[in-house]
Amino acid sequence: MFKALDKALKPKVKPGMGPVPHEKGTTFRVWAPNAKKVFVVGAFNKWSERANPLTHEGDGYWATDVPGAKPGDEYKFLLVNGKSKLYRIDPYARQVTSTVGNSVIHDPHFDWGETDSFQSPPWNEMIIYEMHVGTFNPSSEGRVGTFRRAAQKLPYLRELGVNAVQVMPPMEFPGGRSWGYNLSLPFAVESDYGGPKAFKEFVRAAHKNGIAVILDVVYNHLGPSDLDLWRFDGWAEGDGGGIYFYNDHRSQTPWGHTRPDYGRPEVRQFLRDNALMWLHEYRVDGLRWDATAYIRNVHGNDNDPGSDLPDGWSFMQWINEEVREFAPNHLTIAEDLKGNEWVVKDTGAGGAGFGSQWDAGFVHPVRSAIIGQEDAHRDLDAVRNALYGRYDGDVFKRIVYTESHDEVANGKARVPEEIWPGNSHHWFAKKRSTMGAALVFTAPGIPMIFQGQEFLEDKWFDDTDPLDWDRAKELEHIIYLYRDLMHLRRNLHGMTKGLTGQHIDAYHANHGDKVMAFHRWYDGGPGDSTVVVVNMSNRTMTDYAIGFPAEGHWALRFDSHAAVYSDDYEGQVSGDVTATAEPYDGQPACGRLAIGPYSALIFSQNR
Repeated sequence: MFKALDKALKPKVKPGMGPVPHEKGTTFRVWAPNAKKVFVVGAFNKWSERANPLTHEGDGYWATDVPGAKPGDEYKFLLVNGKSKLYRIDPYARQVTSTVGNSVIHDPHFDWGETDSFQSPPWNEMIIYEMHVGTFNPSSEGRVGTFRRAAQKLPYLRELGVNAVQVMPPMEFPGGRSWGYNLSLPFAVESDYGGPKAFKEFVRAAHKNGIAVILDVVYNHLGPSDLDLWRFDGWAEGDGGGIYFYNDHRSQTPWGHTRPDYGRPEVRQFLRDNALMWLHEYRVDGLRWDATAYIRNVHGNDNDPGSDLPDGWSFMQWINEEVREFAPNHLTIAEDLKGNEWVVKDTGAGGAGFGSQWDAGFVHPVRSAIIGQEDAHRDLDAVRNALYGRYDGDVFKRIVYTESHDEVANGKARVPEEIWPGNSHHWFAKKRSTMGAALVFTAPGIPMIFQGQEFLEDKWFDDTDPLDWDRAKELEHIIYLYRDLMHLRRNLHGMTKGLTGQHIDAYHANHGDKVMAFHRWYDGGPGDSTVVVVNMSNRTMTDYAIGFPAEGHWALRFDSHAAVYSDDYEGQVSGDVTATAEPYDGQPACGRLAIGPYSALIFSQNR
């Protein structure tokens, strides 16, 4: 009788992995198939090794409920395997003291307030700003930036025209400074950035400012340092990492032999739970997957099908299908860089199901065209081909950019620095880098810039070097240029709808003078059809003939050479154009214009 009563009074374990706090305590659950015994030790039991054993539930899962264990309490799992006693951070912990410290019970409740109904912008109107929290807006030199400090700049980004920020990985990594791609604990938010509550506050603030949050996630490898998942429960084969990793040649990546085992159901579930956690608990609006070529192939090489990882491909399909089911408008982005169209094809057709992918076919030729020193070497054909790029018949299934974290480090530098090392304020650096910006914001695709690009941040990206916000004051007129381009790209004035459309006709390419022109349209017609003219030479062109898709008045909406953008620009040389019914460039009309050196013009007709 007393045994039955005791059993009835004993708290029941709650569903879910990791710590699950409730009114009377916390349920703990962990996967450790090779452990013989498992205990949870923490502040709630004075770190007793024997006070709270976990019960084996089957299939390697262990669980118990600890009355009185509450949010804020630190804890670890003690796994016993033979004579080995292994103290481990909870793989599912949302919060930790550090990568070599303790897990922390996190209270999942959060007041999302008026942002509860936020809707991410349509993909054809999206502008992405890639952000590294640690260097974006630290409080002072030598300090690590935090989510709360980053949130202070969200109104600035809103006014600039940004409607999506892509946050480089903020998962717990060793130390306080990192790019974030060496994460140790995928579920925990970096403590130096402010932890999980601060990230939720950042997302809430972003939504309040009309800005979507796309989170950079890393599933191609883990660690490799400060990695409690390594031989988590004491088991491994050979030199392998144990239950969470491949234990053969498939473990090899450029960042260590720590590729997750995509074929093991529990590991797939672990990574799936992580991806969906960001969408459900943190309400992010999309996921950018790092180096997906290394999820689908051991060597990240499409020319080596013998090294393909079918389990990796099906894993990506699974997650993307779940994201589409949860929120069809949420964007998943692949950093694949192989130009493989199947990455963005629907899963029903056999594709990986990503919404878009970073387009190496755009960044390399365009970047080459703007940083090259000699005008004669600027390859208009390569730029034109880059403009025509699309995947699976959709121009918005690619991200277009000239700077990303990869393009501004590892032997490469910021575009102005590449143009003229040590002279990023120079006329040439300003002119050619902003010419490149104009191509990014007028090309078909989802445009992206890297933090500080809008004020010509110089040198190269380093996780110890914060953005120089003094440059934003010095070069505020360049910021106006970026703002005007973003507003036109989003059609905020109702006169450039064509920049949000699928269509392009790059109909003019003068290889001698280095002038090109292209037509962008959604449906076509006044307020829609948009003509972009780019001069990639160091000469002002006057009385220059260009074809136009319709006769009549074409209003100049943007001129990157305008004096309003820099005191050292020569002044306005361009203006509106009247196109006459004279076929030219394969177009039904012809107009004559002037265009400054290394400049871009944007025209459209009034509605």
